[in-house]
Amino acid sequence: MKRLTIEPAEPPAASEPCNGDLSAQFHRALSVLAGKWKGDILWQLVERKRRFGELRQAIPGVTQHMLTTQLRDLEANGLVKRTVYPEVPPRVEYEMTPSAKALKPVFDELYRWAQEHGFPTSAQGAAAGGAQPKPAPQSSDADEPESQPQKADRHAG
Repeated sequence: MKRLTIEPAEPPAASEPCNGDLSAQFHRALSVLAGKWKGDILWQLVERKRRFGELRQAIPGVTQHMLTTQLRDLEANGLVKRTVYPEVPPRVEYEMTPSAKALKPVFDELYRWAQEHGFPTSAQGAAAGGAQPKPAPQSSDADEPESQPQKADRHAG
């Protein structure tokens, strides 16, 4: 079998990083966004701030522990801002940082790509016999429990 190689037409400009740098940057970006729930979390925060309980209800199948872990990771990577209000009981809100908001066109393009290439929305999947996730309520007053012991999620999703 003949081996094909594609050669660049011209060398990269001096201001462009070399191929190894591009690969490293790409992998770094993917590692920041990688995680079963990070995409869902960011998608929920695109439109507005949300409280912990709202996120938990809006993302079917996520456990309290995993949601907390993923939110902390997104916060550590500068994609989510966590605000704790000095109230009793404490109120905690999460929102996207400007850095994460810059990803909205990427999310929009992923959605368009999924539609174009046959990855149905949940409503289309239900019409075709697939399971449809339960819609999330619009608002919730539940907050992130900071000091309570965490229970294991016993429901299979």
